[in-house]
Amino acid sequence: MQIDIRTDASVTPIRQTFAHIARRLGADKPATRYQEAMYDLQPVTSFHYRPLWQPQYELYDARRTRVVMQDWYALKDPRQYFYGGYVNARARQQETMEKNLEFVDKRGLLSRLPDDARELLTLGVVPLRHVEWAANMNNASITAYGFGSAITQAAMYHTMDRLGIAQYLTRIGLLIGDKAAVDQARAAWMEDMAWQPLRHAAEDLLVRDDWFEQHVAQNLVLDGLIYPLVYQQFDARLAATGPAFSLVTDFMSAWYAETTRWVDATVKTAAQESPENAAVIAGFAFGWLDRFTHALRPLAHRLFGEDAESELANAVEALGKRLSGLGLARQ
Repeated sequence: MQIDIRTDASVTPIRQTFAHIARRLGADKPATRYQEAMYDLQPVTSFHYRPLWQPQYELYDARRTRVVMQDWYALKDPRQYFYGGYVNARARQQETMEKNLEFVDKRGLLSRLPDDARELLTLGVVPLRHVEWAANMNNASITAYGFGSAITQAAMYHTMDRLGIAQYLTRIGLLIGDKAAVDQARAAWMEDMAWQPLRHAAEDLLVRDDWFEQHVAQNLVLDGLIYPLVYQQFDARLAATGPAFSLVTDFMSAWYAETTRWVDATVKTAAQESPENAAVIAGFAFGWLDRFTHALRPLAHRLFGEDAESELANAVEALGKRLSGLGLARQ
């Protein structure tokens, strides 16, 4: 018996995508997975109650920020991360980081550093895990109170990234000097005067009511100073002692380069929406730039010694150019 399988038959779909996507893109245009997972998922009607702690707002309310957008879904993620794509990308990066950490651990590359270098890492870098935890909470706040799933879903991915970076910094401390080094780093964050201005600023940011201000202050300004200062400029200084620090912070460097695209895209789009938005966002950015520059000065002196002022100035200048490129000017 012979069975013939026809391959010329085809089924024409009635429509290419969901109705709410078709209303944006057109009925005959297929949507990407990112578009299907992002557009118009924000609830906007039929709320059963107002928040008891903020009865002046709806449960989801665009008035929670001074920034005003005609369409909040304009704040798209240029990486086009939906859950599956995000998880796959981070899984590959985690595999690389695990190999790096295992390589450093087996050879004792951090634990065998000179005493002064290990102390510098313990007191000058490992406490950043607390800054990352604050960043985790700030982005969780953006996720909770932000408007439009275009930005809130990306902020949720950012939230989990910050938790992962905090854990990597903890593991760096364990590689330097086991639990004693982690405890020493925690004591430095709580008591060392080199960290107190930054701790004060970070705690003040935690209680800001405007979620877009948190986005600008944390993800644009503070990250735009700390990541170049520590994971680029300080990393270059430590290169003479070997590759250990570069290996155990490889994720941080790659992650910052990637997420900068998302942060810049959202801030620039919002600033271009209106002159009023640009003025509000510039106020956020330059106000926190002044605060964080002051807060990071003691840490820069710890990391760079007599070169602290020039290294910090380089980071501030680079961030200033980045802000200008986003259409932000000091008022």
